Amino acid sequence: MGSAYLIDIDGVLVNGYRLIPGAAQFMERLQSRGLSFLLLTNNSRFTPDEHREGLGQLGIPLPENAIFTSALATARFVKEHCPRGSAFTIGERGLTAALEAVSFKVTEEKPDYVIIGETVSYSFERLTKAVRFIREGARFIATNPDVIGPTDQGVVPTCGATAALVSAATGVSPYFVGKPNPLMMRSALRQICAHSESTIMIGDRMDTDIVGGMESGMETILVLSGVTREEDVLRFPYRPHRIVQSVAQIPL
Repeated sequence: MGSAYLIDIDGVLVNGYRLIPGAAQFMERLQSRGLSFLLLTNNSRFTPDEHREGLGQLGIPLPENAIFTSALATARFVKEHCPRGSAFTIGERGLTAALEAVSFKVTEEKPDYVIIGETVSYSFERLTKAVRFIREGARFIATNPDVIGPTDQGVVPTCGATAALVSAATGVSPYFVGKPNPLMMRSALRQICAHSESTIMIGDRMDTDIVGGMESGMETILVLSGVTREEDVLRFPYRPHRIVQSVAQIPL
């Protein structure tokens, strides 16, 4: 097995607000053996502290800085490419807090960027503003390409679906910063001082977790506890190194 792990959250450790059986025990074994890890999520709705608190309440206690989100990766990206820029956002606290933490201006007027993240409160007014800003020249970014996400009641539309709506209305495709973008994968590896050749990516999505891990040179494990079914794997031109029902079946 690897000496370090990048682990998705939704569909791997939890489905919505329900803990996946065996997830708490897997994380306990990982930490008790002193293995390096980082929870790597495309879910930009929550801040890392909110993710950490929620997982702790479900029975997965985590140290600080154990979670890296697509919102953090997005904030770092726009800060690097437009240091004194501004953004109009469609999203929630996880996205705006990440931008504020790097002193990036969140605005309602003439933004440099329109950034779309996860939200459960879709506003036609804000979607209209986003479309108009992009048509006027604002650069278009989305935190991640996922169009659906798992919950304890079934799948729900997510960031990629909202971005597709705005893209259809503007004729402009967004730049996705989150998985499978190698930018996010490399940032995660740097954060835990790990090398791709000795790191394993564990995820439930072929189109983000597995392809992102593969293209970054990592071993990959697909779990079937999220949105991907085993028969879905055959539709892709690449394969994970291993397929398991859940993290409970991964030896350490």
